[in-house]
Amino acid sequence: MTGPRERMVISAALLIRERGAHPTAIADVLAHSGAPRGSAYHYFPGGRTQLLCEAVDYAGEYMATRLDAAPSCLAALDDLFVGYAEQLQRSDFRAGCPVVAVTVEAGDPDTPDQPLIDRAAAAFARWRAVIAARLRADGATRRRADDLALLVLSAFEGALVVARAARDVEPLERVHAQLTALIRAELPAATGKKARR
Repeated sequence: MTGPRERMVISAALLIRERGAHPTAIADVLAHSGAPRGSAYHYFPGGRTQLLCEAVDYAGEYMATRLDAAPSCLAALDDLFVGYAEQLQRSDFRAGCPVVAVTVEAGDPDTPDQPLIDRAAAAFARWRAVIAARLRADGATRRRADDLALLVLSAFEGALVVARAARDVEPLERVHAQLTALIRAELPAATGKKARR
């Protein structure tokens, strides 16, 4: 069972994915997590910024672990797209990606969010590396795996944003189908060739 600190980090990630980082206040995180009122600054002496940074780290690691645990790159792709389509529908199209939410909010000169942006960049880089590793394990060359990983990540995040705006999972389904077809065509295992490193 998770303790109050872990519950607060998870709650912050869940709230960011629906509301964004700026509107996510410590009071909201405390209410959502059920953590005691005085616990926020005990567990997060760096205040709200520390809590939000750890929430982005949590979201980044959660998704990287999930992608890495899949038995193949296509299974990881299925899990990613199908899982997020279900999440969108369950949340009435409110629950997007917390890492994207943080990134989209960047650039407001009145709110210096560089630590959050650094954490978001690290999460994206980790996801790209995991996706590329999955593709290489399934037979893609290193260069092609790197290119496809960037395409998968960018297409997924874009489809997720479009699906939220349209309140329809069709963008996720169509992009998922296109990426699946592309990756099947690229994998040496599908054509009987040996992997090149």
